[in-house]
Amino acid sequence: MPDIALIKKRINSTENTRKITRAMQLVAANKMKTFQRKALAARAYAWALLDGLKQAHASFRDVEFGIRRYTGPVLFVLLTSDKGLCGALNTRLVESLFSSERWKSAPADQRMLVTVGRKSLEAARRRKIPITQSFEGLQESMTPFESLDIINEILGYWERKECREIVLVSPHYVNAFVIHVTEKTYLPFNADMIVSHLRWRDPEIAKTEDHAQILKSQYIYYEPGEDEVVDVLSLQLAQTIFVQAFFELKASEYSSRMVSMKKATEAADEMISNFTLDYNKARQSLITQQLAELVAGSEALA
Repeated sequence: MPDIALIKKRINSTENTRKITRAMQLVAANKMKTFQRKALAARAYAWALLDGLKQAHASFRDVEFGIRRYTGPVLFVLLTSDKGLCGALNTRLVESLFSSERWKSAPADQRMLVTVGRKSLEAARRRKIPITQSFEGLQESMTPFESLDIINEILGYWERKECREIVLVSPHYVNAFVIHVTEKTYLPFNADMIVSHLRWRDPEIAKTEDHAQILKSQYIYYEPGEDEVVDVLSLQLAQTIFVQAFFELKASEYSSRMVSMKKATEAADEMISNFTLDYNKARQSLITQQLAELVAGSEALA
């Protein structure tokens, strides 16, 4: 016969777990809405800057962020969360990078890795992949201004000519149930870089073979001047793309966590239901046994 006390203890333990998962689900849902707004706003601003880049592409070839290089390693920047309990999001991001053609085709001495988030750092260490630099424990309340320290560190590898290309691996948030892993060119600024970003807004742009059409300028005059516009736009774009990736990561993280905790809460409900059924069966069996013993004792005395 099942131990009634043990079943009751399991019910209480599962109910306590359910309270925790339910609370985490509500917290994640609230934070998801906050970062969803930030991610969409940053995305729209980044796309607007990229549209500006399309118009001033000729001048970008002359600035530092637009120079095409043919030698040197490729710098990969991998963004993941610091915490777990967010489903397969971190695993998808890590596996997407390390199984990508860009990563595999580059010799080991021609790859550099910068990790943002503790989970990417742990994944790289498990695979014994050398890490150039790592950032973890980023504040969720980080503003675009506060992010400049990290952005300047990453841009420093380009400015010091330590790499020929920078690739950003991060999630693209669609909704709570649809999150795409993206591998976008961060630097240098060119037609391929524009396509890798804007194809998420306009899928048809990726099918355009003539990049001259993509970069066709609609403007013939710049105010205060083309050089000034390009200088400001290039730096703002480099900063905004990273901020957008960070906000989309957080929106994806809390969306995944909300869904995971919802599933955990539903699983706890099912376990509680099954334990309660076992408890009632055991209790009924015990009552039946006690009644049978009473009847048998009464007949024996008679």
